[in-house]
Amino acid sequence: MDFAQLWDHVTAAQPDPPHWLVWATAAAALLAVAVRPVWRLSRTVVTIAHEGGHGVMALLTRRRLSGIRLHSDTSGLTVSSGRPTGPGMVLTAAAGYPAPSLLGLGGAALLATGRITALLWIGIALLAAMLLTLRNLFGVLAVLATGGAFVAVSWYGDAEWQGAFAHLGVWFLLLAGARPLIELFSTRRHGGATGSDADQLARLTGVPATAWVALFLLVALACLGLGAAWLLPR
Repeated sequence: MDFAQLWDHVTAAQPDPPHWLVWATAAAALLAVAVRPVWRLSRTVVTIAHEGGHGVMALLTRRRLSGIRLHSDTSGLTVSSGRPTGPGMVLTAAAGYPAPSLLGLGGAALLATGRITALLWIGIALLAAMLLTLRNLFGVLAVLATGGAFVAVSWYGDAEWQGAFAHLGVWFLLLAGARPLIELFSTRRHGGATGSDADQLARLTGVPATAWVALFLLVALACLGLGAAWLLPR
């Protein structure tokens, strides 16, 4: 297969999945977010997207990305160097919480046009790029496991399996983007989470941390609404 054929294969539109599959994957994603024992495991995917958002924005604002760590308690840390204040630092700090929802919205846009293969390959490329930035063993294993699932489905799955996997992943990102923010609101009400991204942004901008959390939640809900409008059968 030459490059032109490969490009045509990746960018080709696949047929719309059956309606039951779209609804079933939405229900499965909701369970993964709403059921606490499952959420303890699935939240690692959200952490990968969250820290990836910080990392991408650090590079886009010309900060030097030192590395990313993912921890088994689903927390994470992205370290970059550069000016400790200013627009670059603000954008880098602000990029984490919206990242899962924005990735989900981008995935929904691809699925709405039938680009299932393109979505899977983009996911593999993003995870491979993140792998190069990781600085701890758990982070490497988490990204390898996630990327391995993408590769296995892309290589061995038929069209229906690929469609189901892609829809499940996109629904999960859209639904999961809001839960950490709701948890953050709850924790802050009890005096916790004083070192969150929102608190860092409050120190950088003077805008209260609660306002940042509200803004992030608004973005997550807007992405969920728009993404659902694109995905749900009409």
